[in-house]
Parts: sequence; C-alpha cells; structure tokens
Amino acid sequence: MISSTSLSFPKIHSINPASIKLAASKSISNRVLIIDALCDKPSKLQNLSEARDTRLMIKLLAEPSEIIDVKDAGTTMRFLTGYFSLTNQHKLMTGTPRMQQRPIGILANALQTLGADIEYLAKTGYPPLRTCGFPEQKTDKIQIPGDISSQYISSLLMMSPALPLGLHITMTGKIMSRPYIEMTLGLMNRFGVSYSWKNQEISIPSQKYQPTTIKVESDWSAASYWYSIVALSRDTEITLLGLEEQSLQGDRQIAAIMKELGVVTQFHQSGVTLSRTAVNTRTLNWDFSSCPDLGPTVMATCAALGVSCHATGLESLRIKETDRIAALQKELSKIGARLLEDSGKWTLQPVVDFDDSMTVTFDTYEDHRMAMALAPLALRLPVTINDPKVVRKSYPGFWNDLSLVGFRSID
Repeated sequence: MISSTSLSFPKIHSINPASIKLAASKSISNRVLIIDALCDKPSKLQNLSEARDTRLMIKLLAEPSEIIDVKDAGTTMRFLTGYFSLTNQHKLMTGTPRMQQRPIGILANALQTLGADIEYLAKTGYPPLRTCGFPEQKTDKIQIPGDISSQYISSLLMMSPALPLGLHITMTGKIMSRPYIEMTLGLMNRFGVSYSWKNQEISIPSQKYQPTTIKVESDWSAASYWYSIVALSRDTEITLLGLEEQSLQGDRQIAAIMKELGVVTQFHQSGVTLSRTAVNTRTLNWDFSSCPDLGPTVMATCAALGVSCHATGLESLRIKETDRIAALQKELSKIGARLLEDSGKWTLQPVVDFDDSMTVTFDTYEDHRMAMALAPLALRLPVTINDPKVVRKSYPGFWNDLSLVGFRSID
C-alpha cells in the first residue's frame, strides 16, 4: 500500500528477472460488466480487474440512489450514461472537476436522437447531467464522429441489442482507436449478439444477450510499462503472465513497437517473456490512432534511449485524465527532451546529453498513465514520482510489482 505523496528511486543499475502476474484488463472488465447487466440472468465473470475504475463500475451499476459519482473514470461516465439513459433510469451523473471538463456532448446528442431525455446541469456538452428516461425509440439510425472517442461508440453499441428497433451506426471521418470498437463487438458476440460491420457502418438488430462464462485476460496496457523497463535495462528477462497473443486489446501493438526499440517478445502458454536485444532504429515512426494510450510510454522510452519519434494519432490524449500532450511536453523537458506538435503530427526530440547524476521530480497530473510511463526512467537517472497513488485507477499493484525486479524506493 502506497501512502506517501511521492516515491523516490535511485538510479536503477540492474533489473532482476521475474515473473509478473499482470493486472486484468480494465477495458474488458468494464465492458463485460455493462453487457452482463443487460442479460436476463447473471453470467460467470472470472478474473475481473481490481482497478479502482472497475470496482467503481460494479458499485455504481448496483447503486440505488439517484446520484452517480463516477469520480475521474471516463469510461465509467460514458458507459453508464448510455446504460442509464437507454434502460430508462433517472440518474444524476457527476464526477471530479476534471471529469466535468471532459466532453460528453457527442454521446449525449446521439442518445437524445434515439429518444433519451437528458438535461445538462451546468455547461452544455459536459457533466454533470441528468438522465430523465427513455420514453420510446425515435429512430434506429444515427451518425457519430469516429475520430473523437471510441468510448462514445462502444457505449452505444453495447446498448444496441436491447433497443426495440436495434441500431444502425454510421461513423463519420477517420475511425480512431478502432481496436476498442472491435473489442466491444467481440465481447458482445461472446454474449450471443450478431452484428454486421461494413466500411463505416455497424448494424445491430434487436436481440437478447445470452449469459456466458468469460475469463478476463491480462492487460496489454499494463504490459507496456514492462516493455519500457526491458527496453531501458542493460540485460534482463521478464515474464508477464496472462497475456494472450490473439488478444481483443489494441494495446497489444506494444510488442511490435518495442521490437523496434530492442525488446524481443516470446509468446508461450502462460503469457509472454521479454528480453533485451539491440535497438533497431534511431527514428521510430508510428501511427497511434488505434492505441493512443501507448503514446506516453513510448515517448518516454524513446526520450531516454536517444531515439527520435515521429507520431500521429495522438489527438485523443488531449481529453484524457489530463491533457497528456501538454503533460508530456512539460515532464520530458525536465530530462532535456522536446515534444513538438505541428498540424496533427508530433516529433519527439530525445535527450542529447543525458545527465544521469541529476534527480528529476515528475508530476503526474492525477493521471495513472503519466505515473507509470515515467517511472521506468529511473533506469537512467534518479527519479521522484509525485502522487504515486494514482496508479490505483488501473494497476493497483504496480509499485509492488516494480519492487520485485529491483525498484527500491529510498523514502
């Protein structure tokens, strides 16, 4: 249990080989909880994530009171807004001050088009809001931008089978985070739902979800921090248990990205084993449209390895727990790296003269991914991480797992 306001690590000179039981996928867990709530009978859900967001989802799905406080959980806000609206429940949806700055208007507009009654309680297009019932379905066709947040689309998709007329969704523009939409549809299919997806259009007829048994796989997003650790180490071997090669998760792309940065991935029955080899490039080019959450980890790793990175597809990082683009620009500048933005393209200029004697204090902006993306930099210089408790949002055991491989806090 982390109780301090910061964690300080000396420069880590070596990493102990270890087998890490990774946290279960929060993304999968939260989706199956919504789908299970729409089944006539309960399913058997195994290995649900212990992340704070998932525990919160479980609690709020059963919450009898009108007030639903999602705190800082964006997925929970978007999924439950769809769930409470289209299941005709009257709820007041609110959250932290940062949550009230995160847009939800695109989803709310789509729900209103379908027939949901939604009222904003402060600023139009943002929480807090009130779901005031679903008298009838007005249409079975909606359009929604595909380039803002896949969570809006996933929220609507999971509700579609329960709608009297089903739903036909047309996604306009570039589809961002496509694997998350594929994940949602794949999980719906495991609960017996049929659908069609052609080009930019997804059609789901009205039908019943069928209860089933699902074991949630380990989290590829959590795995990304271990890839960074191996990339920044001299020589080590880390086994990550519970990862699946044929995964529903878009962040499985970390294996391909980190191959360029000198990490070898060996799949086996129990998960994957990571080992270190030579860095294959001095310049990494990557489109993060389908895996934006990997952006902070990859940028931090490249900065410390001296590898330039040219990236696209990071737009959605602006509306996460914090503005991760601005946060990365500020924090990576502390080690001498620069993250430049020009018309939807980002260039990471890595550290040129690395001063491994200085101690760097990183702020985390109440953002779990900022804390975990920056922690591996302790393999290059002494590091202090402010507000380390933020990792509870998705990976509660992160700091304990780091201690298994040799990260020892000096506090």
